[in-house]
Amino acid sequence: METRPIFALICLLAAASVFAQAYRWVDEDGVTHYSDRPQEGAEEVQLSEYSRKTGARLYTQSTPTRQDDDQQADGLPFRYESISVASPASEETLWNIEGVLNASVALSPGLQSGHQVRVYFDGQARIVSGTSFQIEEVWRGAHNLQAEVIDATGKLMIRSQPIRFYVQQSSIVTRRP
Repeated sequence: METRPIFALICLLAAASVFAQAYRWVDEDGVTHYSDRPQEGAEEVQLSEYSRKTGARLYTQSTPTRQDDDQQADGLPFRYESISVASPASEETLWNIEGVLNASVALSPGLQSGHQVRVYFDGQARIVSGTSFQIEEVWRGAHNLQAEVIDATGKLMIRSQPIRFYVQQSSIVTRRP
């Protein structure tokens, strides 16, 4: 069997995914959305070199109408570009963590003064200290984690997509003679 046509097809499909389009639109609540599918009123955006090479998915939610102490030097309101749960990875299985989850959030640009990271661990909100943190009492089973940044007044700046991860614990079965 000739493998060149199959190889050429694989290369063609890989190249098509590199040049995928992305679209951005703002809904009636002022929230910015991104998608790989065109929406009514959406504008085409250029993907960063990082996301094209790695396939990383960056999700954003922001409020572009904010006009108070979070303004940049040019007078425009400050906006985060992206946020995602970096660790643990989505669908990752963690073994023998002894109840302590080490987690981190990828945020661009970095966390601004006066802003806080709030995470939702299995639906319960908690403020954490920065973009790298620990969560205690994480036991065996499936868990969900989502992160967001809030400003000094508690207003939502950006929110990540939720991820699911799993914790497993090795067990030692002993037999009695």
